[in-house]
Amino acid sequence: MKNNFSLLQTVDDPSALRRMSRAELKTLATELREYVLTSVSETGGHLGSNLGTVELTVALHHVFDTPRDRIVWDVGHQTYPHKVLTGRRDRMGSLRQLGGIAGFPRREESEYDTFGTGHSSTSISAALGMALAAKLKGEDRKVVAVIGDGAMSAGMAFEALNNAGVSHAGVLADMLVVLNDNDMSISPPVGALNKHLARLMSGNFYTSAREGAKSVLRNTPLYEFARRFEEHTKGMVVPGTIFEEFGFNYVGPIDGHDLDSLIPTLENLRGKRGPQFLHIVTRKGQGYKLAEADPVKYHAASGKFNPAEGFPKSTAPAKPTFTQVFGQWLCDMADADERLVGITPAMREGSGMVEFQKRHPKRFYDVGIAEQHAVTFAAGLACEGLKPVVAIYSTFLQRGYDQMVHDVAIQNLPVVFALDRAGIVGADGATHIGAYDIAYIRCVPNMSLIAPADEAECRQALTSAFRQSHPVAVRYPRGSGVGTALGTDLSELPWGKAELRRSTGKAHAVGGPRIAILAFGPLLYPALKAAEALDATVVNMRFVKPLDEAMVLEIARSHEALVTVEEGCVMGGAGSAVAECLAAHGLAVPLLQLGLPDQVIEHGDPNKLLAMCGLDAAGIEQAVLKRFGGRLTVLRPAANH
Repeated sequence: MKNNFSLLQTVDDPSALRRMSRAELKTLATELREYVLTSVSETGGHLGSNLGTVELTVALHHVFDTPRDRIVWDVGHQTYPHKVLTGRRDRMGSLRQLGGIAGFPRREESEYDTFGTGHSSTSISAALGMALAAKLKGEDRKVVAVIGDGAMSAGMAFEALNNAGVSHAGVLADMLVVLNDNDMSISPPVGALNKHLARLMSGNFYTSAREGAKSVLRNTPLYEFARRFEEHTKGMVVPGTIFEEFGFNYVGPIDGHDLDSLIPTLENLRGKRGPQFLHIVTRKGQGYKLAEADPVKYHAASGKFNPAEGFPKSTAPAKPTFTQVFGQWLCDMADADERLVGITPAMREGSGMVEFQKRHPKRFYDVGIAEQHAVTFAAGLACEGLKPVVAIYSTFLQRGYDQMVHDVAIQNLPVVFALDRAGIVGADGATHIGAYDIAYIRCVPNMSLIAPADEAECRQALTSAFRQSHPVAVRYPRGSGVGTALGTDLSELPWGKAELRRSTGKAHAVGGPRIAILAFGPLLYPALKAAEALDATVVNMRFVKPLDEAMVLEIARSHEALVTVEEGCVMGGAGSAVAECLAAHGLAVPLLQLGLPDQVIEHGDPNKLLAMCGLDAAGIEQAVLKRFGGRLTVLRPAANH
């Protein structure tokens, strides 16, 4: 990097921060913020949230003895400053790239990444486990959970708070929860008075006086009066009553960008026993005016940009993304059917619902980071005759799986699940990959699952799903497809029917077996390329459930080997559905199942990852040749082989 980060360059691990003066820490924070901005401008990645946690990161590593003391970051998309300060400064250029460091904390990447994250609202639960483990092992260590205000909307966070505030066999966990409240601006109470109150409430005098008074009054009629007086008096100046009710000692809110306030407060709280709760207020994009002005836009950078100019103006892509196809379909279907309501768990922009909210604000529900609630909420709407469409990433529906089974499928309610980011997602990596939805949905009674191959089919699949009287999921990938022309009507796919896209020519006549490739989803197109070289039949299966068994059986009886291709896990996936169909009808046809392997898929360029998994045209061809090569004549090389 061109900038001069003279102080930051001396920090190879957090112990350096613990030797710095307050003035040096302020200089370090300035350099760190600039370094993060410069780094993200070159690699892309999350921006606003990381600029907002610079001072907090500096203060935590200055006050706590990391990695002996544990810091658990919620979600993890605000940990770039943490990565820079924990020995990965010179690797930031590889962020979110194949073979580089992850965009989220990973235990195998650094001992300072105490808990791997990517999904929200897990930090308090994990930190509680670590704190009680330290108690059981007789280790004197501190545990800190850093959670954002958005992640606090999930029930799991409150389940953890409820559990952390009570004793376990007479033992209270020594842990600190830091609520990073970045609701766009600093609220009025965060000022000199509140800073003073925070120091006072976290200090020894206040704690000693409070506990002493409790001891004196405990067995007197005045005890309950004093407790309620303290609670309500405190509640007049700080919004901490709810956390006190959970059993935490609440402190704050304080300015999360003020090291003169953060450091002494954290130092006070570090010496406290039992569950502590610190409420800080930060600003997303702090220190970068463009991000401060538009925190939604500057939440993440998709690629390189000039910090002086900001993100480049978006131009209309040559091909619409699947997300855009969904967004347009949602608006069109809502115009046609007033029963449609749209639901998202805090992913309005990511799921393509901005225009829908503008056009139908009364039929749009953003329920926050609460996937479980989103699904059961949809079930309730469906019970009353509405037609809910839940727009949710494949990886996030995992968090609402029980509700999908118990509240939607068992009751056979007509809820549509629009599963964005199905398959490989690229830079966000293992926590966000949509690898498992085929396997976890197709085993559920009453559920159907459609895997359209392109944009036009995606629109038709969504219409088909919406017009059913039972729950249906439609899975589609991140990014654009092949660019098929989109209609403006609301036509459907023939329900449960596959489509023959290519027939075998003459390979079988020159000594090779008749090969048929059954493709599920957008991998139809690389399968078609591979089929040109193999002279194979290709079927666009489209429906995972109901499976077009008639087509499968017809193809199996007229070919000598079958190949299934899907951008999902092989174990329990669409290929398994084909294998089950063959077995049920007593057909012993050689079957090669291609899909995502039984391993964690790393972050990186999606096309490279698909190639590494053998799911590009060349990989499909090679896999078929490896399995059936001794009996197969290749007519032409696959494209880009």
